[in-house]
Amino acid sequence: QVQVVENGGGLVQAGGSLRLSCTASGRTGVRYSMGWFRQAPGKGREFVATVMWNGGDTNYADSVKGRFTVSRDNAENTVYLQMNSLEPDDTAVYYCAVSQYGPYQSVLAGDSRGYDYWGQGTQVTVSS
Repeated sequence: QVQVVENGGGLVQAGGSLRLSCTASGRTGVRYSMGWFRQAPGKGREFVATVMWNGGDTNYADSVKGRFTVSRDNAENTVYLQMNSLEPDDTAVYYCAVSQYGPYQSVLAGDSRGYDYWGQGTQVTVSS
């Protein structure tokens, strides 16, 4: 079992920035692929970004490409999502997810079925 905790959500005006962080607490010495998803009211959960366990592969949803950057601290299984040029459409609950068993390509592609553990979410609200 892996505990997943997100931090950094809040209220920001359009054009502003936020940085989310997520830490996965599992077996010591094990690296996990970790990703970000979000869910707006009345909408389904959508993929945002992911960084694989090796730190070398990342992927972004087209809607955030060029604005968001995902990075990781391998030693602590911590990932960050730097969100710049935020828009009202970015308003959502952001979830950190951890993959331990999912197929590599599925996880990299942002298929939620490839992720095994989920955080409780952190609210990001972008005002007009």
